[in-house]
Amino acid sequence: MFDIGFSELLVIAVVALVVLGPERLPKAARFAGLWVRRARNQWDSVKQELERELHADEIKRQFRDAQDSVRDTEAQLRASGEAVRREAEQVRNQVQRDGDTPASTDEPVMTGPAPGSPASVAQHVVAPEPEAVPEEPRDAMAPPGIDGQAPRDPPPATTEAPR
Repeated sequence: MFDIGFSELLVIAVVALVVLGPERLPKAARFAGLWVRRARNQWDSVKQELERELHADEIKRQFRDAQDSVRDTEAQLRASGEAVRREAEQVRNQVQRDGDTPASTDEPVMTGPAPGSPASVAQHVVAPEPEAVPEEPRDAMAPPGIDGQAPRDPPPATTEAPR
């Protein structure tokens, strides 16, 4: 901005010393420093405010772009859905005209793999039943064990006599 070197600052300091004198020069330097500091702080606050505004504008622009993208996608989905609906209606009308199926759609339509296809065969494969293990009879009065099925083991017998 300003092209002020050390020599120019030295000349300004000497002139200020001569004009103001040694008594008023420190006060004048503090006063000048205060105003320079205030000017810098004001400039920094304006700069930060502009950066915040630019950032907010950028976020708003990105939000509008995202909204536009969502609207475009929604329009494309609606158009493709309508096209599929029209095509399905044409196919239904064509089938009704050809007489391949009755006009009513009350009958259930078979869905899934064709009978005899590998997918159909894979669906109907059944795992063998596990062999049944006969249960041992248990005492109805015995409390259940940890698994809830088997009775608890009886406590070990002690051989010591009571004291």
